[in-house]
Formats: sequence, structure tokens, C-alpha cells
Amino acid sequence: MKLLLIVASYFFGAFPTGFLLVRIASRKDIRKIGSGSTGATNVLRYGGWKLAIPVMAIDLLKGFLPAFLAVSFFADRRLAVCGLLAAVVGHCYPVYLGFRGGKGVATTVGGFLYLAPLPLLASLGLTLLVLLSTRYVSLSTLSGLLALPVLVLTLSGEKFLFWAGWLFFLLVLFRHKDNVRRLLTGTERKFGEKLNE
Repeated sequence: MKLLLIVASYFFGAFPTGFLLVRIASRKDIRKIGSGSTGATNVLRYGGWKLAIPVMAIDLLKGFLPAFLAVSFFADRRLAVCGLLAAVVGHCYPVYLGFRGGKGVATTVGGFLYLAPLPLLASLGLTLLVLLSTRYVSLSTLSGLLALPVLVLTLSGEKFLFWAGWLFFLLVLFRHKDNVRRLLTGTERKFGEKLNE
């Protein structure tokens, strides 16, 4: 049953929310627009809040639900982390879309919302501060996720989740490698900049 939860978490995480909503709304392929990500940030730049909000909500649920089920039915927080990891990998590399998906941020946040709400809240506070001062979504996101493991250890003392936090950070960092390159060259888009197509 535990293995089934992990496998199901991958397929749930792989559900192509952003791709489907943009396809339904405009018949466009979001993977060929902007950053090519199917996540909420790219959807926001192209389709606005009316598409980005449901994408964000479902992507958060992708991470929250595996963690919730693992703890509720198996009382196993390590299984919760494994389920969350499977969901994030599914979101980033969805089998339904040729393994081209999002960047895993909202799904990671959804899992930590259940597993470590207070450290996550502090992390989101830092994310917001960096976003307000720089207007770079990628930089603020990576800053918040970089701080999250330290906040987990400081505020909850949970060592397994501390080390897991670094794993999620590294995965999201890898998915943001093009953003990091653009940040270094000064060509990264700022928050609020819309895409034409």
C-alpha cells in the first residue's frame, strides 16, 4: 500500500493542469510560450490570474494530498516525504507531456504546508520580501526554498525533514537553471511582465 501511494503520487503530480487550462482557453501549448514551464508563473504571464489561480491551487494540492494521506493513513512522515517527492518529480517530468512540465515550486510548497506549516510561513515571508525588493520570481522563490531547510531545523528540530528540504531545493534549483542563467546575464523577466506569445 505504501508503494502504491508513492506511485499514485507521481501520476497525480504529473496531472498537466497548466497545459490543459491554457489549451482549453486558447488552444496554445504553454510549453512553447515564455519559459516553457507549465506552472503558475508562466501561465500568469501568458493567461493572467484567471488561469494562474486554479493552476496554483491544483499544483499546491498535488503536494499537500500525498503528505496528508501518508500521515493520516500510515502515520509515516518519511512516507509523506517520499510521496511528496514523487509528486514533485511527476509535476516536473509528467509522463503525459513527454516529461516536460513545471518547476516543482507550488507542489513542494503544498507538501510543506502540511508537514511544516510554521517554517513554510517564515520561508514565504522571506520569498515575499525578496520579490518586493527585486521583482524576480525565480530569485525570490529560490531564496525562500534555500532558507526552508534551516527554518525547519530551527523551528521544528526535525532532522529528516531538514535534509529532505535540501533535496527539494536542489531539484527546484535544477529546474530553474535557465532562470539562474538569465539572472546572471540580466535578461530574466520581472514579475508583472506579460508575454505576447
